[in-house]
Amino acid sequence: MIEKEHTLEVLRQAYSAVKDEDTPRLRELSNQTIHSVSIYQDPDSLAIAITIYALAKIFEKGDLKESKKWNVFMQKTLKYLDRASYFLQIDKLKYFRREVINIRKSLDLFIHLNDYIQEVFRKASINKASRVYEHGISRAETAALLGITQWELAAYASVPIITDLDLTITKPIKDRIKFTEDLFNNFD
Repeated sequence: MIEKEHTLEVLRQAYSAVKDEDTPRLRELSNQTIHSVSIYQDPDSLAIAITIYALAKIFEKGDLKESKKWNVFMQKTLKYLDRASYFLQIDKLKYFRREVINIRKSLDLFIHLNDYIQEVFRKASINKASRVYEHGISRAETAALLGITQWELAAYASVPIITDLDLTITKPIKDRIKFTEDLFNNFD
């Protein structure tokens, strides 16, 4: 864990956001953490970012809140966030990591949504990987950091958003003709 203080603050804020069911705040915390991941390439921060993002996605699925298991899920999630903070604070990284995994496992309460939840975490991983990749980390490093294939990352991150490029500007006709001539001259 490279950025302990930042991660502790993120966990504390995530605890409050979960308690308040504040989805936008969870997304914001996940994005903040991704910035740290891109700088330090820290897998623990990445796990936190993915977990927080997945929680935001779960909160967006409003019908889960109607489940009888919702309160148990909330209690467990808050307990695991609190314990993760505690173990990180006292430098017990093994236990910290276990609590982060336990947050994910708390979603097992909604067994009827197991496929949906697995898909949420898979897409969260790929989404966050694409954000790390956008910050300049190589595709191979990003995929390895997340435990996904480069193909999965490439499929998600292959459409760049370019807003400041004028696509109507082309090369001058002389340059295009020269390029074509050079291309055909290489066949001799």
